[in-house]
Amino acid sequence: MIDLKKKKQLSDIFQKIIQQNLKLDAWSWLDNKVELIKNEEKTLQLNLSFSQLPRKLGKENIVVQSEDVADLKQLLPGFSLEAWTIDRLCRVWLLMQLPDQNKEQYLKKVNTLFIASEMNELIALYSALPFLSHTEEWVGKCEEGIRSNIGTVLEAIMYHNPYPSVMLSEGAWNQMILKAFFTEKDVKKITGLKERVNQALANTLNDYVQERLAAHRTVHPEIYQLIELGK
Repeated sequence: MIDLKKKKQLSDIFQKIIQQNLKLDAWSWLDNKVELIKNEEKTLQLNLSFSQLPRKLGKENIVVQSEDVADLKQLLPGFSLEAWTIDRLCRVWLLMQLPDQNKEQYLKKVNTLFIASEMNELIALYSALPFLSHTEEWVGKCEEGIRSNIGTVLEAIMYHNPYPSVMLSEGAWNQMILKAFFTEKDVKKITGLKERVNQALANTLNDYVQERLAAHRTVHPEIYQLIELGK
């Protein structure tokens, strides 16, 4: 999804933002963990670092300089660090440093995190989808996340995340959009929302509108725009 050059540029920007938002001792802890992870074949160090990270680095919202916002927008359209916390960003950046030459080993390490993760760890993992290596391997995880009933996990997949619009099939994409309306998410934050409108989605949304109207419930105005675009 992202070529190696852009991934390195994005990683450098993330590192810059992290260093601006952490005290020196906290950054040293994180940097040391990266070196350990790079040289470890098994998953123990990665799992420990991933779980310990909020306790060591905090959970405060990050401050991002305007020039970094602009650079991120140019490198990865549709992506944003809006409302991210420092532990979320550090977890994503940590995953970006994971060696990926051995595909089987890489997939095992990341999948182990998905299996064992609690809510905030899942938020970071789904936020990291655009930056993980072997891009096509995470489609199933993305689809699995869309079936989640945890609102913040859904938002990590839906909001300012370009992975779904690039990688999901039409059916999975349509399911995500319908669920976004059904769970009353801010659909304007969904990357690629209007670009991926299709006839099947328009038909599904039209049926949804009829159900809402029959039940005397309100209809999000964005739905009508999507139906019109899908004709």
